[in-house]
Amino acid sequence: MTYRIAVGGIHTECSTSSPVLMQPDDFRVLRGDELLKADYFSFIGEDGVEPLPLLHARAVPGGPVARATYEGFKAEFLDRLKAALPLDGLYLAMHGAMNVEGMDDAEGDWISAARAVVGPECPVAASYDLHGNVTQKIIDQLDIFAGYRTAPHIDVRETMVRAWSMLLRTLRTGEKPGVVWAPVPVLLPGERTSTEDEPTKSLYDRLPEHDQRDGIWDANLMVGYVWADEPRATACAVVTAVNHQEAVAVAQDIAQSYWDARHDFQFGPVTGPLDAMLDIAERAETRPVILADSGDNPTGGGVGDRADVLKALIARTFDGAVIGGITDKPAVTACFAAGEGAMVELKIGGSLDPASPFVQVRAQVLRLDDAAVEADRQAVVKIDGITLILAAKRRPYHNIADFTRHGIDPETVRLLVVKSGYLSPELQPISNPNLMALTDGVINQDIEALPSKRRQQPIFPFVKDFTFEPAAKLSARWAKN
Repeated sequence: MTYRIAVGGIHTECSTSSPVLMQPDDFRVLRGDELLKADYFSFIGEDGVEPLPLLHARAVPGGPVARATYEGFKAEFLDRLKAALPLDGLYLAMHGAMNVEGMDDAEGDWISAARAVVGPECPVAASYDLHGNVTQKIIDQLDIFAGYRTAPHIDVRETMVRAWSMLLRTLRTGEKPGVVWAPVPVLLPGERTSTEDEPTKSLYDRLPEHDQRDGIWDANLMVGYVWADEPRATACAVVTAVNHQEAVAVAQDIAQSYWDARHDFQFGPVTGPLDAMLDIAERAETRPVILADSGDNPTGGGVGDRADVLKALIARTFDGAVIGGITDKPAVTACFAAGEGAMVELKIGGSLDPASPFVQVRAQVLRLDDAAVEADRQAVVKIDGITLILAAKRRPYHNIADFTRHGIDPETVRLLVVKSGYLSPELQPISNPNLMALTDGVINQDIEALPSKRRQQPIFPFVKDFTFEPAAKLSARWAKN
């Protein structure tokens, strides 16, 4: 038998403090067969399956998604989904922390709309980032759920395969799984809950053990997304299973373990105010010192256009720093107009968010990185002893190749500055040492000072003293069985 399985979804993370709305051009959109050609969907080709690729929209995290942008993607996805009917299954590759203008539960809206099209008998599976926010509305539409188990995320493809494999399992065996979840009133930043550090490492190491319990298919711990001031923001346990009683027990065990550890989560790298971190960098005799500008990290929803660290390095006349990078399309345009080797007066910073700090500098254009699409242009400039990569659009600089393409070897740099929280899997091993600056920005680490007008309370650490006892909730679909 050949199973007809549709594939699609939407994947991004949104800080509600950012004033920069996401538009269609911010997304990489895969349609139809080009979806199956993407590396992270390469596992889908399998005997006995007719994959029906729909639409998958993915963006670097940022501000809220403009309502018209979301509605446009959703409408196209649903049109393609309707055209693919009849189906044996649906797989949705999601993130879980998307915020849309005027909408509290965007994934709940997307998944509910998909369920309405495919009907109640079609099994629906979803994969999520562990920083996604979950709601009863989401759980009620799903039969299968799998979340990342690593942060930094090195198991993205593995998680997608877990969700896909469970979907095939229910089709081939006739077993009918369901989803249970247990909210935990704890909301912490990813930088304090990296799976590289304790206690998070041990909490996640136990998840495969839960998978071995009777009737359990997949156990998950969701950290949630702290920089979205919305009612659904919370940590939770989510379990896919065929045994109601055991699923409830496992979800509550996981939820309790996270609650019990709530006071123990700390930053992994050496962390402190920017000036203190730069003092350490100036004294360091090792290299590369890698400094994370945590408040403006685009992979966490930061705008990416702040020049705080650049300004501080200029004030110190620091020699031997490389900054990758600052988003500033007007500055990139000015560099291209001047040409390589030219000296140019630049305003750097604040190109997207007027509240972002900027500097006025005289810089030499070292290298122009042209691209087929103007939005992908980059420029490398020199400001005294500081080398800066400028980008025309928001993007991270988290891979070695992001620097070597410009002739920069990160391992030989005295100080490498990246807009990041915990370092990426490529940069972490070469850091010597890794420092994290508690810089300002729309995803700054001073979470207790964040706007908190709409989060459900009490929630730790916004409120410290309250009691909690986990209570697992079944999906409405499973509760009927």
